[in-house]
Amino acid sequence: MSAQYTVAAGTAAREAGAVIPTMASLPETFGPAQDTQPGTADVLVIAGGPGWSAEATSAVTAGARGIVVANPVPEDTTQLAAAAGSAGTAVVLDLRWGSNPALVGGSTEPDAREAVRSAAGTASLLDSVATAAPGTDPQRLLADHLAALLVVCGPLDALRVLRSGATGYTVGGRLANGAPFTAQGILTAARPAGVDIRLYTADGGVSVQVPDPDAAWPAEVRVTGPHGELWLPTLYESAHRSAWRRLKDHLRAGTSPDDLAGFARLTDLYATLAAT
Repeated sequence: MSAQYTVAAGTAAREAGAVIPTMASLPETFGPAQDTQPGTADVLVIAGGPGWSAEATSAVTAGARGIVVANPVPEDTTQLAAAAGSAGTAVVLDLRWGSNPALVGGSTEPDAREAVRSAAGTASLLDSVATAAPGTDPQRLLADHLAALLVVCGPLDALRVLRSGATGYTVGGRLANGAPFTAQGILTAARPAGVDIRLYTADGGVSVQVPDPDAAWPAEVRVTGPHGELWLPTLYESAHRSAWRRLKDHLRAGTSPDDLAGFARLTDLYATLAAT
């Protein structure tokens, strides 16, 4: 049996990342540390509120071998990426929807990213709706929404805010092939929280429905075309657990995740929207 990695997490991080149940589902790999201070555990979990990148950078300096950031808000990660690269620290971002294993599977597994990008050349429209409970910060919801879209769709161009208020938002833009897309955020208790992404093409399209990561409810990915309708494999695993399994793989292999590089694109996109 491989050695177990010790984990430290404060109250906010435990709640944001469902740390205790996630560790319990991977008992041979992760276990709680006796001290929650940086430098005393192999892995530190950080809540992704404002200032998380500075906290993560301090944890790298303190000697953490791995860092999990739960639901991070857009921030400049340049300094963190440099510190993690120099120290060999694995930094994994546990994204609300973007970490769902149905979006990006293993190298041999079909996933939503492959399905959407394979059809993107003939796309005529992409429509997506993110839903969250009343009282949620619409800007935080937008960041989670854009993170999922970037994972699945790749580059998004000409973004602009069409509507923004206390009950949600509407953002428009273009896909790589020039087709329009819309991203709507709705704060309501009338439907479950999650994100719904629908790509339409001349002969079919792709539908991606991703639930919140509070439980291992499966995402649903359907591909429609001349062949009929195909459902991708159903994966009963939460976004939280998927992120931790990736961390395990990188720690064991001594490799570095590309999470921060991908997140830099989200930060740039979010800053562009904020300026409009």
